[in-house]
Amino acid sequence: MKILTNNKKAYHNFFVSDLLEAGVELKGGEIKSVSKGKISLSDSYVEIKNGEALLKNCYIAPVDGQSPSDSKTKQSRRLLLHKDEIIKLERKVKEKGFSIVPTKVYMSNGKAKVEIGLAKGKKLYDKREVLKDRAIRRDIDRAIKND
Repeated sequence: MKILTNNKKAYHNFFVSDLLEAGVELKGGEIKSVSKGKISLSDSYVEIKNGEALLKNCYIAPVDGQSPSDSKTKQSRRLLLHKDEIIKLERKVKEKGFSIVPTKVYMSNGKAKVEIGLAKGKKLYDKREVLKDRAIRRDIDRAIKND
């Protein structure tokens, strides 16, 4: 399993749970760009519409030799999930405060896979608490290393 990109913002802005693996329906030379790691998940999300899961706002760079049209690079891409998984996710999203965010993209057996998770938004004080804990842990590690 070769991890191509992580969505660090997802873990900073959300409490992520219930991770699922989903395939991505890519067209043309997009798989070449994805396998080279030319993909960005920042500000992307998953929307369920008409019984299909769609990956929205995910940037995939055009392949060398293609014209970079912005409409193609950020187009919606269908996620390949079982119907019962989609229904379960849709039921959870209808609850207050839940959304679906992609956490990472990786290659598995020559196929591009996206890990998605149910996410509940963090408050500002939650984010500050995490940053404070991380700084304290870093200081402790430095003190131990220097001794």
